[in-house]
Amino acid sequence: MQNSMNHRTRETIRVTLIGSVVDLLLGVAKIFVGIVGHSQGLIADGIHSLSDLGTDIVVIYAARHAGRGADEDHPYGHARIETAATVALGVALVVVAVGIAIDAGTRLFSPGRLMHPGWLALSVAAVSVVAKEAIYQYTMVYARKHRSDILRANAWHSRSDAISSVIVVIGVIGTMVGLNYLDALAAIGVALMIIKIGWGLIWHSLRELVDTGLDHDRIEAIRDTILSVDGVSSLHNLRTRRMGSDALADVHIQVNPSISVSEGHQISEAVRKILIDKIEELTDVTVHIDIEDDQAAQRTIELPLRSEMIRRAMHCFRNIDEANEIDQITVHYHDGKVQLELLLPLDRARDPDAAARLGQRFNDAALEDELISRVDIRFA
Repeated sequence: MQNSMNHRTRETIRVTLIGSVVDLLLGVAKIFVGIVGHSQGLIADGIHSLSDLGTDIVVIYAARHAGRGADEDHPYGHARIETAATVALGVALVVVAVGIAIDAGTRLFSPGRLMHPGWLALSVAAVSVVAKEAIYQYTMVYARKHRSDILRANAWHSRSDAISSVIVVIGVIGTMVGLNYLDALAAIGVALMIIKIGWGLIWHSLRELVDTGLDHDRIEAIRDTILSVDGVSSLHNLRTRRMGSDALADVHIQVNPSISVSEGHQISEAVRKILIDKIEELTDVTVHIDIEDDQAAQRTIELPLRSEMIRRAMHCFRNIDEANEIDQITVHYHDGKVQLELLLPLDRARDPDAAARLGQRFNDAALEDELISRVDIRFA
């Protein structure tokens, strides 16, 4: 798993570095041409590109640290560094966009400050559309491959830059035909789009930080997978949460109460393995074994443990001579009560009627203790 994480980290950094070179070149070119070519929309678009460069740095930092394995202080690993970095990235985008919108808005109400872009600005904006869409497609390939939210966010940053460049193209063309205000409107349009994307990143990541569960369809897939395991009769208390690009789950499964502890453990291990194998994002699963639905049944948590229950049972059986010959007592906790299974020598079951009478004597004696619901007798 650690080798896979290292490979994921290396590819994330490589993809992001390639995108950062493009962001740097485009950002500088758009701001320079926006100033020379008198396009406020292109300047805003250039700032957008440079903000993408800033987010590239955040992605690289997060990738380096989020890929580290678990340690004493972080038993679940460091994947949420990526989530926290995504929140910071979204906040930065919103702040930049608000600044762009305020500047463009003041220019709209001051016609003398409106810019008049030309063909140079139009050409650079058109090149930006093509370049940023290419980076989007390239980054999304690896975002899907590694189920990386931060790479997916960075890819959408690139596409938002491409879309904002389209808006700039429209604004420049409009200004060139005499609609001087369109360039400023284009800048505001770009800013609003950046705010929307930034808020989306913040909201999605905050949901993860407060342990929001997986989507309904993924929950149903997990549920169906668990119920497909031989020995699982039902499940409850299924809970999930995200951890960066991965997810964790814990669940209570119900099994036959008469099986052995080792078989119950084997079923739980089978559930864990099949979930990790079949549900792509799941990397760790905690499985709790139940013999009943502890949400609906009477609670047994307050009942005494084995030693105390055996002492209470033997007190009830004090007047039964055969109680001294009990070879083994198995204690079952079920629906708020205790059920006892007694193993007696085979010669005590001389015939079915004798065995039935002995069983009835033990059950009658057990009525003395309100915690004992039933006594079953086995002979060997």
